[in-house]
Amino acid sequence: MPELPEVETTRRGIAPHLEGRQVTRVIVRERRLRWPVPEDLDVRLSGQRVLRVMRRAKYLLLEAETGTLIAHLGMSGSLRLVEAGTAAKKHAHVDIELDSGLALRYHDPRRFGALLWSTAPLEHALLRRLGPEPLGEAFDGERLHQCARGKRVAVKPFIMDNAVVVGVGNIYASEALFAAGIDPRREAGAVSREEYQRLAGEIRAVLARAIESGGTTLRDFVGGDGKPGYFQQTLQVYGRGGQFCRICGTTLSEIRLGQRASVYCPHCQR
Repeated sequence: MPELPEVETTRRGIAPHLEGRQVTRVIVRERRLRWPVPEDLDVRLSGQRVLRVMRRAKYLLLEAETGTLIAHLGMSGSLRLVEAGTAAKKHAHVDIELDSGLALRYHDPRRFGALLWSTAPLEHALLRRLGPEPLGEAFDGERLHQCARGKRVAVKPFIMDNAVVVGVGNIYASEALFAAGIDPRREAGAVSREEYQRLAGEIRAVLARAIESGGTTLRDFVGGDGKPGYFQQTLQVYGRGGQFCRICGTTLSEIRLGQRASVYCPHCQR
């Protein structure tokens, strides 16, 4: 599943080609996504100028003059720029054609993503209860420490809870916990304030590096410009169960936490 850095990479890739452009036509070939594509999306969006392309958690927000298109990439979705009129392959479900001659194409083999319309996107049911952005000023170790008080859930699924902080998916939670030296199995309420300060800093650092590297390509993700991300080449623990720790040489352990595979170093993470 594309995580926050992949979604931010997509935003950065498509924004220069969308902002200030007018939508000339919307072609919907398949409405049956996770939630149905609005039947009147063409009427609502055609003729509108795209003002801004923003991101909230893993949602992309294409703000137009009278409303906002909320896009989620689901498990296998992507947004790519193509020449308008380019022949559509099997899973190219929606084209948003622009006055520049380009089209923003939504491609999604599994159809778990979404394209929705809202006049108040931040108050939409999918967005209004989300926690702070991990790269924003509202997120720090003190927030993590306060939210964790009395919590017996393991620290890894705790930091993956979107009500605590958004966008810290499986890959980046694993990497941040390794960098902070914290065992992912520890109870969230037993992690100290100082450790949470360190963890918050590592979450910021890991996500920032991933964004600059273009995200992490796993399976079929590519950014809005069609180029893959390269952060996977620097992964310390994710996907490396049974291999040697690059820091101490200990064999990395792989377990399941919250129904997700989790890899950690028994020596470096306490």
